[in-house]
Formats: sequence, structure tokens, C-alpha cells
Amino acid sequence: METRDIKALLVLMRDYGLVELEIEDKKGKVRLVRGGADRAAPEEADGAGRISARAVSPVRPAPRARHLEAKTEDASAAGAIELGPNQKLIESPMVGTFYRSPSPDTAMFVEEGASVRKGQPLCIIEAMKMMNEIEAPAAGRIVRIIAENAQPVEYGQPLMILEVA
Repeated sequence: METRDIKALLVLMRDYGLVELEIEDKKGKVRLVRGGADRAAPEEADGAGRISARAVSPVRPAPRARHLEAKTEDASAAGAIELGPNQKLIESPMVGTFYRSPSPDTAMFVEEGASVRKGQPLCIIEAMKMMNEIEAPAAGRIVRIIAENAQPVEYGQPLMILEVA
């Protein structure tokens, strides 16, 4: 399955509040599971040996707000991200590992304060051994890089703040 197909499936999962999705076609098989507080409950066996799944409410995406809480390893270091009127939050479109450069021995794609053009690569998210370049959605300047290099990121996690020109 191609990256754009997987991205489309992720959008469908978000739009319909799905927690888990498994699809198989002639190209291969993909199983996507959203993490978070409302995970699907494991199946349980009753006394007769039958298996039943507990009902789980679908995970609804939180509405976009101008103040977002940063996801960090240390909860005490978490702070609110405040966006200015011409600033845009660049979020992770998938679960994976965040990389600021194409390889360990090369320069970073961007640094804080760097000017970027629309479509310019900003970082890479590695998911299932595939390197997915994240491009700038608009021309502007990188105000802040939030995610840490070579650390896991979740779907929708803030990566950078872009000040749109």
C-alpha cells in the first residue's frame, strides 16, 4: 500500500472516529490502531467459552484550539503552545519516529528562525520502515521546533510552529 493510501485511511479514521481499521487488498494488508486514553478493550471469554468484545466509544478528535498542550515525556515540562495570529502549527500526520535530518551525518532540514518555502521538506517521520517527508504547508519562517529528534511522535502531535509570510 502506498503512503498516500495510508494517509487517506488515517483521515477516514479521524473523520469517522474509528479506533481500529484493518484493510487487505492485492497490494497487501494494513492494520491501523489509534492509541490514547480510549483504547479498544481486549476481548473477554465468558463462562461458556464464547468470546465477546466490550463496547467502546469511538475516539473523537478534539476540536482545534489556539492553545494546545504540548505532548512531552515529562508531564511537568508540558506547557501550552500559544499561536500568534499568523502562526500555524505543523502536526504529525502519522505515528512514527521524528527525524530532523535525512541521515545522522547530514545537516538538519531546518533550524529555528529559518525561512522556508511552500513544499520544502521540514522533517521526516519514519513509519513502518518508510521515510515520509513532511513538507511546509506555506511559505514562512520556523518559529519553534517542538518535537525532539529521533523520538516517537503520535498522530496530531505538534512538531513545529510556522509563521506564515
